[in-house]
Amino acid sequence: MKRLSRRTALTALVGSLTLVGTAFAQAPVAYTTIRVQNMHCDACAKKIARKLYAVPGVVEVRADVAKNIAYVVPQKAKPLSPRTLWASVEAAGFKVARLDGPQGAFTAKPVR
Repeated sequence: MKRLSRRTALTALVGSLTLVGTAFAQAPVAYTTIRVQNMHCDACAKKIARKLYAVPGVVEVRADVAKNIAYVVPQKAKPLSPRTLWASVEAAGFKVARLDGPQGAFTAKPVR
């Protein structure tokens, strides 16, 4: 078996790390971020989370009350409808300021 020189081995290692880094950099966002108006307490966050958990395919909901943000994690390989997520927050009695997810960014209720 042929031995590689240090230089050749380092070049191969750097090249493979660059490919791995590029693959991770281009991976799509796996979760959806929902900016909610007036989510000012834990009770508000729980009310919103209950509605979001009712959406088929939602695995996890996390809320950051201080930032007025809900993070929604879908089942693997199951995209969530931005419109359904938006409607769920509205059903909880809140307004959505912005929704960012794999399907794009929305500042108005999505069509789909």
